[in-house]
Amino acid sequence: MTDQQLIYALALQHVPKIGATTAKKLINHCGSAEAVLKENKTKLLKIDGIGSITIQGLFDKIHLEEAEEELKFIKDNNIIVHYFTQDTYPERLKHCIDGPILLFQSGNINLKEQRIISIVGARKITTSGIAFCEKLVEALSPFNPIIVSGFAYGTDITAHKAAVKQNLQTIGCLAHGLNQIYPKAHIKYVADVEKYGGFYTDFWSSDTFDRNNFLKRNRIIAGLSEATIVIESAEKGGSLVTADIANSYNREVFAVPGRTTDSQSVGCNNLIKFQKAHLLSHPLDVPYMLNWELEPNKKQPVQQQLFVELEPDEKIIYNFLKENNKELLDVIAIKCEMPTYKIAGILLNMELKGVVRPLPGKLFEVI
Repeated sequence: MTDQQLIYALALQHVPKIGATTAKKLINHCGSAEAVLKENKTKLLKIDGIGSITIQGLFDKIHLEEAEEELKFIKDNNIIVHYFTQDTYPERLKHCIDGPILLFQSGNINLKEQRIISIVGARKITTSGIAFCEKLVEALSPFNPIIVSGFAYGTDITAHKAAVKQNLQTIGCLAHGLNQIYPKAHIKYVADVEKYGGFYTDFWSSDTFDRNNFLKRNRIIAGLSEATIVIESAEKGGSLVTADIANSYNREVFAVPGRTTDSQSVGCNNLIKFQKAHLLSHPLDVPYMLNWELEPNKKQPVQQQLFVELEPDEKIIYNFLKENNKELLDVIAIKCEMPTYKIAGILLNMELKGVVRPLPGKLFEVI
């Protein structure tokens, strides 16, 4: 993308009454952001859904002037910019109608690995919530997912720190420009996040910091990911908004249940009760529901199975599969008289030991 093309895209993004959805409509009609800003006003008004109020101020020169200033900030700070039609723009975000036309990045984000999950939840996360979040990320680490969150207090920073600890890529989605960090207490984590991933935002360096920015930011968190996981939430909260957005994008949503008397579990319990989220009781429910399979280099060599020590429950499952050739996870749970979530965890351990392997359709067989 040339500097001139970027300036016009920035200018279009800067127009107050034109959001991402309308901007894309105008660009698709005219061919480019530059063409939009050079088009005749009368012709623009003939576009379905475009009214005079929408394009009011579109041709104000202030937008190009501000765009030039922002371009200078981008260049001076080595900011990476992704345009919504480019290959570098996050693939899943392309399918979100309100995804930004421009996404700004710092750090070393690599989206080649497409197992991306978002972890969100209460800012005042409980001790048990922290423990579950850390256990979740650790259990998922063999699948090498990218962990996305909002870099805020509580659940967000817990998820980022857990990802860094497991050497996983992590992405912080910010509700402000890349010229600042909020909360300031998290400045000490910036280097680690950028080493293992980085930051995304669609806000400019000149944008005023506002509480409403967090709600706008949540669409990026939901849009980037295959699934959104809510660890804890009160009856109302930003994480529930993220879950609703993820549902609107037809993405999977998981919620960790809690006691009905716990205020920080009300939101998660409601998501499950109203069938807006899968119940997440064990970390390995996630790869099971998303049908993830371990990559070959994550498995133990086949010949090692002769020397593997099996736990009692593993022996039961091993003997069952050896006798029945291959079987569905749910059937294994029934026949071996164990809960499905427990079976999923045991099968993962056996897979890592090189004893069993997953097959399409959630089947498993002995190697």
